[in-house]
Amino acid sequence: MPGFSLWRIAVPAFGPTVLNAVGQGAVLPVVALSALQLGASVGFAAFLVGVLGIGQFAGSLPAGALVVRIGERRALLVAAVVSALAWCAAMVVRTPWLLGFALLVAGLAGAVFSLARQSYVTEVVPVELRARALSTLGGVSRIGLFVGPFLGAFAGHHWGMTGAYGVGVAGSVGAVVVLLTAGEPQGAHAPLQVERLSLKQVLWDHRRTFLTLGTGVFVIAVARAARTSLIPLWGEHLGLSATDTSIVFGITNGIEMLLFYPAGVVMDRLGRVWIAVPATVLLGLGMLTLPISTTFAGLLAVGLLMAVGNGLGSGIVKTLGADAAPPGHRAQFLAGWTFCAEFGSVIGPILIGAITLAFPLAAASLTLGALTLTGSTWLARWVPTFDPRHAKRATSSGASSGPT
Repeated sequence: MPGFSLWRIAVPAFGPTVLNAVGQGAVLPVVALSALQLGASVGFAAFLVGVLGIGQFAGSLPAGALVVRIGERRALLVAAVVSALAWCAAMVVRTPWLLGFALLVAGLAGAVFSLARQSYVTEVVPVELRARALSTLGGVSRIGLFVGPFLGAFAGHHWGMTGAYGVGVAGSVGAVVVLLTAGEPQGAHAPLQVERLSLKQVLWDHRRTFLTLGTGVFVIAVARAARTSLIPLWGEHLGLSATDTSIVFGITNGIEMLLFYPAGVVMDRLGRVWIAVPATVLLGLGMLTLPISTTFAGLLAVGLLMAVGNGLGSGIVKTLGADAAPPGHRAQFLAGWTFCAEFGSVIGPILIGAITLAFPLAAASLTLGALTLTGSTWLARWVPTFDPRHAKRATSSGASSGPT
């Protein structure tokens, strides 16, 4: 695709993503508070904060089947409309259980939205720009999640918690408007004429990929989720205030947003392994050094170390999935890929909780740090195998050494 520029897909691909993320970012900080106002216990309110992620995990495989059945564009529209309705419901429900149901539905819709957008970008962007495109997709989502809480706070100041949910509705409706009005580059809806296979068949046919490269992606997801749990828990262990911990998160989130595009450039020009391994190593080292931090400055330093790793890896999971996905059955494969990542996101905090039942929090951090470093060696082994740059070199080498 000569002369292709990422600007061609900036509005149709990245616009809905950032709007959807802004809405989600506005809602997340008020979920627990609104649950408490509805009469939930502290424990149940904390559980509801994770229901959105549970919905995304539960919806990852069905999302693939839906995208195959109705297409990427329709799936995106359905997901955005359902998200808007879910946030509307969250504004008016009167019981914590109904709030939880609304959050679950929003999570399911989010799974469809994310998968359809990734599948679309993978299809229309040439492989030479794939990592930059998918890193940008992950990066604009993080920008939306960063901006969302500020807009939610502004709306909440004027209209109460209903205002924050209103920002969620506005984000989803905005995504619908962009999807309906923005033009799509040619080729976005020209699927290969191949035999349609079931989700189960595609996952089985590519089981080796999931057991090898997918295991590495699972470890990345575990490390990312563990990081977001370990930093506030260690801050509380040090006796830091919630404000101090929020400052750490704010600074580290800012660092992450600066790194997603340079990381994509490195992956496209040098290869995926040059980001996959360093990103994972930095996350692992951060968790290994967390127990020796005893002050706010120490926690911030460790947070920055992990932020660099997390920022570099903004698009690595999506890029590796796109590289390994079979062109004719991309949505089904990416559904399984997303399942691996979402499963890791669920397991990370569970591992921390399980370890701390019998050992100090430092033991959980050290254990997960060691697991993450082990995962980096696994990625170093398997990422080059699926890297399109590696395949291209192998093809060129084979052609040059052929008979003359």
